[in-house]
Amino acid sequence: MARVTVEDCLVKVSNRFALVSLVTKRVKQFLKGDKCLIDEKNNNVVNALREVAADKIAFDCGDSLPAEQLEKDLRVDREIPKYLSPE
Repeated sequence: MARVTVEDCLVKVSNRFALVSLVTKRVKQFLKGDKCLIDEKNNNVVNALREVAADKIAFDCGDSLPAEQLEKDLRVDREIPKYLSPE
């Protein structure tokens, strides 16, 4: 594959929002040290798009996620600052 296009990836992912979400999450994984599943000749965004086009990664459309994963993804902080507490 000489070039990867959004259209190549949209065949594998249902819509553009899901594609952006998937690629963003994958790039963050690269920045944390995960290895690329294909040749690492390009920048992180292009590598993530190439992984999508090659069916190496996919968007999880599961009905529910574990609470730990939701907290991690949304960076929910359970401790409310004092000035926001109802007391």
